[in-house]
Amino acid sequence: MNIVITGSIAYDYIMSFPGKFTDMLLADQLHNISVSFLVDSLKRQRGGTAPNIAYTLALLGARPTIMATAGQDFSDYRHWLEKHGVDTSAIVEIEDEYCASFFVNTDENLNQIASFYTGAMSHAKGLSFATHAPATGLATVSPNDPDAMRAYAAECKRLQIPYLYDPSQQIARLSGDDLREGLDGCFLLTVNEYEYGVIREKTGLNEAQILERVGGLLVTRGAEGSTLIINNDVFQIPAVTPSHIVDPTGAGDAYRAGLMRGMQLDLPWDIAGRMGALAATYVLENLGTQNHTFTPIAFVARYRENFDDNGRLDCLTSNQ
Repeated sequence: MNIVITGSIAYDYIMSFPGKFTDMLLADQLHNISVSFLVDSLKRQRGGTAPNIAYTLALLGARPTIMATAGQDFSDYRHWLEKHGVDTSAIVEIEDEYCASFFVNTDENLNQIASFYTGAMSHAKGLSFATHAPATGLATVSPNDPDAMRAYAAECKRLQIPYLYDPSQQIARLSGDDLREGLDGCFLLTVNEYEYGVIREKTGLNEAQILERVGGLLVTRGAEGSTLIINNDVFQIPAVTPSHIVDPTGAGDAYRAGLMRGMQLDLPWDIAGRMGALAATYVLENLGTQNHTFTPIAFVARYRENFDDNGRLDCLTSNQ
């Protein structure tokens, strides 16, 4: 099953604020906000939802394909992805544009304030699975240009490609109708708890109504774990305690990668979900979304320190 990841390709500018954002917000002035945060650090990292997911998938032994648009500053990034086992043949570089940019500031409670510049991503709607990734067996519709997200979801349904619908950071830009259309018929809706609440509010759908429209639902809750619902079966997936926490950026992308690798290997859903939980923990322990590293052998060993797989994960290490 060839996995094709769509979504942004971006450079992340990650900042750290040594305080609490809430201390700077006055309840009676929320209609008139003007705040500035003096940060302790700034790091420029490779990012974007599509490479983040693909990178962790490649660490787990897959060779995912990214279908996305990038800017004239992408050549070194392409080399990085190829070196780590990601197929970049469906990435189209746009002349006279730069890669998208993600600016995120994290406070001491791991709350985040972020902004995103689209750059070359605004051209993503011109790509299609039929033209650029015709052998797609499983796709993601991840945060991207909103027009591209609409087009990809529609094309997946037209071509009968199962897809994970992952609107996350673009929920604010997507209308209730857009969100309903995207989740309607998707193989799996994947969101965090806050995003799930926004989706229900914007679409007017309750959980039962959402479950009628999707093949499955994943809701992540950080340290409280996650809930995976497939065909009315409910799996409560515990979080894997990190050795330390550096930055949460990209943890959700890694979770999706671990889950999809489990799906690709036809593993039971509870094992696939736990693979996602462990993959997310690796990201929490590092600054940046693609600075974690592990071999499949090391991943399986750490998985077995936390969970029992009854030998099913031997398939990850059989070729190591």
